[in-house]
Amino acid sequence: MRKLFGTDGVRGEAGVELTAAMARDLGAAAARFAGPGERILIGRDTRESGPMLEAALVEGIVEAGGVAVTAGVIPTPGVAVLAAQAGARLGCVISASHNPYRDNGIKFLGGDGRKLPDADEARIESLMDGPFLPGGRAEHFDDACERYVSWLAETFGAGVPAGTMLGIDCAHGAASAPAVALFERLGETVQRIGSEPDGRNINAGVGSTHLDAIADLVRGHGLELGLAFDGDADRCLGVDAAGRPVNGDVILAVLAIDRRQNDRLPGRRVVVTSMTNLGFHRLMGEHDIAVEVTDVGDRYVLERMLAAGVTLGGEQSGHVVDLEHHTTGDGLATALLLLGALHRLEISMADAHDLFRPFPQLLVAVSADRSLLPSADRVWQEVEAVTEKLGGSGRVVLRASGTEPLVRVMVEAEDEADCARFCAHLARVVQTEIGS
Repeated sequence: MRKLFGTDGVRGEAGVELTAAMARDLGAAAARFAGPGERILIGRDTRESGPMLEAALVEGIVEAGGVAVTAGVIPTPGVAVLAAQAGARLGCVISASHNPYRDNGIKFLGGDGRKLPDADEARIESLMDGPFLPGGRAEHFDDACERYVSWLAETFGAGVPAGTMLGIDCAHGAASAPAVALFERLGETVQRIGSEPDGRNINAGVGSTHLDAIADLVRGHGLELGLAFDGDADRCLGVDAAGRPVNGDVILAVLAIDRRQNDRLPGRRVVVTSMTNLGFHRLMGEHDIAVEVTDVGDRYVLERMLAAGVTLGGEQSGHVVDLEHHTTGDGLATALLLLGALHRLEISMADAHDLFRPFPQLLVAVSADRSLLPSADRVWQEVEAVTEKLGGSGRVVLRASGTEPLVRVMVEAEDEADCARFCAHLARVVQTEIGS
């Protein structure tokens, strides 16, 4: 049974919960899992703790007889893309995504660029106390970002019109260099923010979790639209010319409609999570597109897509998975897919924003002991009672965070006042019963 790995690798405050010693042990365990002489490609985001954790991982891999191949700062999906090019048995990413700079994380990918299944992560964890072997070494993967940008341009750039006046927000993260290079290569007119990382400013008031920053840039420069990425650049959200937010539901709707019209949507299906707005479901019904729902997390979206033969899926948070071309969510790829789809559909980002009327939806994060949630009977009784009151015109999603000591309460209802009232009520119940 896994103890360290959560829904997105091993996470914690760098130097406190996620230490150099732990990273070294994880690196050694990964080398034992991969086998003697096998290559492990390592990429990281811009956090100040990244080089320390990278050095520890390399040390562990080498001491356990593996080959550690460092790619430096690169988006998480870049590691997925380049693992095969590097001849790697595993990929490893050092990042805590959209979390503050003090946090960091370590997660592993297969050599095929896909996230490892739970059983493989458990196996790696079980090997942390294994033997050391001779023959290990460290290498550097030259021009990693340039190769990744070239792959993106060649794979997704053909349908993207040149000359778009757009703003980009790189969250002072891993997209800071490749995003600018990519859009300029495709001939876009780019204004940028969040592209000057200093190790501590990643996600700080910028990026996909702070859309006000890109909205101000777009309005201030009279741009057509804005795109914002998170710290490791596997998410993309946007704003229209007026600065109105365009979330993952809208982006996925645009892509699904475009593919449906061009007969490129196998089974006429998309996969989403339980957080996806009911307005999205209604819009998909109007376009004869079936919607499959899974738990929150891009790992679960991907699992359902692979099992059901679906090539398009995603989350409201901006994770979009395109299995027609890729193995994982990729914020830069999503941006290019969106620009191409808007062009083919002959609509603006503002038109996309207005594609459907979202149901009022509130999400509250309650500090709580998430491990107690499954047995919190009164909490679930209240969830059932609110769900019954909403009937078919709303819903409740209550779940434990996979990476933080939080319980997230989401309520959706046609009436905004009902939405606020029920959400506040359930948040109070969670706080009373299991709050920390």
